Amino acid sequence: MKYDYDVIIIGSGPAGFSCAMQSSKFDKKVLVVEANEESFGGTWINSGTIPSKALRETARIIQRFQSQFEHLSKEKAYQHHQMDELLKYKNEILQSKNSKVESDFKKNEIDTLRGFGVLKDKNTVEVTAKDGSKTTQTAEFIFVSPGSKPLKPKGFDLDHDKVMDYTSVLNLTHIPRKLLVIGSGVQALEYATTFSNLGSRVSILNEGEAFLPFLDNEISEQLFQLLDKQKVEVFSNAENIEIQQNSLRNTTEVRYNLRTDNEGKRTRVIETEHVLYLGGKVPNTEGIGLEKVGVKLNDENYIVVDNDYQTSVDNIFAGGDVIGYPALASASFSEGRLASCRMFGIQALEVPPEIPFAIYSIPEISSIGLTEKEAKARGYEVTVGRAYYKNITQGDISNQQDGLLKLVFETENLKLVGVHIIGERASDLIHLGQAVMSLGGDVRYFINHVLNYPTYSEAYRIAAFNGMNRVYKAGVKYKKLLKNKE
Repeated sequence: MKYDYDVIIIGSGPAGFSCAMQSSKFDKKVLVVEANEESFGGTWINSGTIPSKALRETARIIQRFQSQFEHLSKEKAYQHHQMDELLKYKNEILQSKNSKVESDFKKNEIDTLRGFGVLKDKNTVEVTAKDGSKTTQTAEFIFVSPGSKPLKPKGFDLDHDKVMDYTSVLNLTHIPRKLLVIGSGVQALEYATTFSNLGSRVSILNEGEAFLPFLDNEISEQLFQLLDKQKVEVFSNAENIEIQQNSLRNTTEVRYNLRTDNEGKRTRVIETEHVLYLGGKVPNTEGIGLEKVGVKLNDENYIVVDNDYQTSVDNIFAGGDVIGYPALASASFSEGRLASCRMFGIQALEVPPEIPFAIYSIPEISSIGLTEKEAKARGYEVTVGRAYYKNITQGDISNQQDGLLKLVFETENLKLVGVHIIGERASDLIHLGQAVMSLGGDVRYFINHVLNYPTYSEAYRIAAFNGMNRVYKAGVKYKKLLKNKE
């Protein structure tokens, strides 16, 4: 049977974009269906990854500049900068990125169609345009990557003015003097530290028992020290959150209880100018015909896929936020590429199970592999090596002395099993550790190889020596440590 296309891709986020690009390299005829009438890229470009990081980068630049000069270090960013100036930078980046994605599609002869795509059968997609007109396209394969949307809060409503989500916060007209962030995840920390460094007084209401509990214990300790330094308060175990406006005081009042309260569940109140709700996301799997064609969903409405990103329907694949964990833009790019390889029978190397993650807070946090606690729980005998940014020359030069790089490695063979970083450029630094881990290397790599100086990468060498000294003190002869293992 002849189809209109080799593959139709629903959604142009990182998974859909990479699937389209890879499929075009296989000389396949590709159609990308995008519901957004104005831009490609979904949340990735328009309301999530890129715009939030652009705003964060602006705040980081201001923080770095002010920290270099004593007379500026105690001043607030809002005394010198307007929100429209900061958002202008963000908007320019979005426009540039959108143009590049559209250009990439054209250069690779990838067709695009604006409208809401719905599966009519396993090979057919019906697209409804904004004006209500419908078109039907067929393909041998279909890749589903429509992304996700913000989870609606319980107990209060979003007005996208005083109470915002991650989309409306990017349209603020001023830098708020006070901001309350409701959330327990990565985004909560990113936005909290971004606005803290712009001069806002920030608090975080965390409905979980602990804030970012997946972090290595020492990284978490460093984080809370830095939050305290930035005067960012975190209240965990929050519940019964209610929001109301106080017109007399011209403030937004947030009332809540703490599950661990020893004072009989008394109601607590925080007065703030704005509330930013970051309560998670839900997959865009409703109303696109998945159940009709037999695509299996789990209890949380995420699409169930195998290791090849193939769904329960043999010619339908999926990737990105709609398949759940890890729901990272970085991972989604690989998911789309690998799905393309699998559907067209092209061999591709497997992505290693250890993938890095980064939190784009100020400063950044990034990790890969096992934490010290996880390694010990799995029965590994491990040693750790630490390097504090205050001991790194580049930290002195840049006046960025808050941070820690921690190596976790097996004591017997020195094999690296985890790297955990909090500090400037952590999201870039993690890749050196990732490369050594993926090649089965050990911590002696950082000692035996010359690294540029001064750089933040010096932290690896310091941490390696620090860990090796611990092994030496444990009774292993130091000269043997530097020899190659047979």
